Amino acid sequence: MWNSLTGGRDNFEADRSAARQLVTVAPVMAQLGPASRAFLRRAVTYLAAEAGIRQFLDIGTGLPLPGSAHCVAQAVDPSCRVVYIDSDPVVISHARAHLRSGIGDAISYLQADASDTGAILDGAGEALDLDKPVGVLMIMVLHLVKDAGEALTRIVAALPAGSHLAVVHPVRDERLVTAARRWNRLGEMPVLLRDCAEVSEWFTGLDLVEPGLVEVDKWRPAPGDPDYPEGMPLLAAVARKP
Repeated sequence: MWNSLTGGRDNFEADRSAARQLVTVAPVMAQLGPASRAFLRRAVTYLAAEAGIRQFLDIGTGLPLPGSAHCVAQAVDPSCRVVYIDSDPVVISHARAHLRSGIGDAISYLQADASDTGAILDGAGEALDLDKPVGVLMIMVLHLVKDAGEALTRIVAALPAGSHLAVVHPVRDERLVTAARRWNRLGEMPVLLRDCAEVSEWFTGLDLVEPGLVEVDKWRPAPGDPDYPEGMPLLAAVARKP
């Protein structure tokens, strides 16, 4: 469903039908995918071009899409390395096909649940130098993790100073409540909406990059990015570990 909502091609009619149902009950769902992808592009560009990050850990990446983290980071510096994490075996199968098609050894994929931080860090350590700063991306995945704050704390604690965390999370908003209920009937993984105060707690002890925790389209918008006059029920932030 999410691949369909983000404009991907790796989905079936059942996925597209389910996505249409979500958009019918909550039209804002049609905007979440493009908005979160635009943030990923801006955040990774910032991390590579301004913060000097050269290795990335993208947790809950989903099926490969144009403009994925490695495309953005390597456009800044071809030496950037990226480890993609996802729990879905279908995602890993597609990822391996991309690897076989010559994507390069700087990109690797690991099957692991977003809450299994031990497996994530052990696997990432085989491809990345975890003694050097890492850019951790958790874009539209933490709403599927019950103990999201604990998982984030464990990951950040294992990384050195200078590492960064980029997050996008759907906020508890009346425009999404009905869609969340429908998603929870259609999908295998339940969605957890959270309010701004709860998401804000995840960044305790970290230095938020300006403009802080804001609606996703308000985080350093770039020319040509879509504008959402009625607001966007997604919170986004980038933070640095001091």
